[in-house]
Amino acid sequence: MSENIAADPLIVRHETPLGWLILNRPQVRNALNLRTWQRIAEGVAELASDDTVRVIIMRGATPEAFIAGADISEFPAMRADAEQARKYRDAPNNAISSLLQSKKPVIAMISGVCIGGGVQVALSCDVRIAARGTRMGIPAARLGLAYPLDGVIALAHTVGHANARDILLSARLFEADEAYQMGLVNRVVEGAELEAYVRDYATKMATNAPLTMAAAKVAIRESLRDPADRDSKTVAAMVARCFDSEDYKEGVRAFLEKRRPSFGGR
Repeated sequence: MSENIAADPLIVRHETPLGWLILNRPQVRNALNLRTWQRIAEGVAELASDDTVRVIIMRGATPEAFIAGADISEFPAMRADAEQARKYRDAPNNAISSLLQSKKPVIAMISGVCIGGGVQVALSCDVRIAARGTRMGIPAARLGLAYPLDGVIALAHTVGHANARDILLSARLFEADEAYQMGLVNRVVEGAELEAYVRDYATKMATNAPLTMAAAKVAIRESLRDPADRDSKTVAAMVARCFDSEDYKEGVRAFLEKRRPSFGGR
C-alpha cells in the first residue's frame, strides 16, 4: 500500500460494475474524524460520475471494524461546545446526504464493530449485510451526547419506536443476529463468507436497470416523508422516464426473447 493510500481515511476503488468505499483508519477501528466524513461525500461523488459503476459497497479496510463511532480525540478541539458542534455537523450532514441521495444502490458490508455514528452511516445505505458476531449499538448516552434527529428518525423508521428506545436509552451493544431480528440489518452471514456473499449480491443487483433502481430509491425515500411534504412530481417524472427509456424496450425484448437483458442506463 502506497503512503498516500495508507494516509487516506477512505479509499475509492472502481471495479466495474462495482464501486468500493473502503474506510481506512484501522488503527482507530475507522472512527469518524472530520476528514473521513469529508471523504465519504467525495467518494460517493466520484463513483456517481462513473457510468460503469452500478452498485456501491461501503466496507472497512479490515474485518475488525466497519465504523467504531466518532473520533472522540477530536472533540476537545472541534466539538467543545454547542456552537462548535453545530459547525462540525456540516461534514457529517453532507456525507449522510450523499449516501441517501445517491442514485446508485449503496450496500453496507459490516463486520467487527458498527457503533454510534457508524450505525447512522449504515442506515444511510440501502442494504446492510453483516458478519455474524458483529457488535452494534449507539452508546451516545454514555458520552453525554444527543444522537442527531435525522439519525433517530432513520433508526425509528427501520427498527420501530420500541427498539429505537431500547437502543438509545440503554446504550447497550448487541450482536448482528439481534440486529437482524430488529430489522437493522438485512442479512447475517458467517464472517469468512461475507465478502463473497456481498460481491455476489451486488453483482446480481448491478444487472438491474439503473433508472428503475434510482426511481425505486427516490420513491421509497419520499414514502417515508409526511404526505404533505412528498415530492410526488419528481417520482412521477422518474417513473415516466423509465417507460420512455431504451432500457424499458430492452427489458421487454429480453423477456419475450427469453434472455437476460443488457441495460445501458438510458
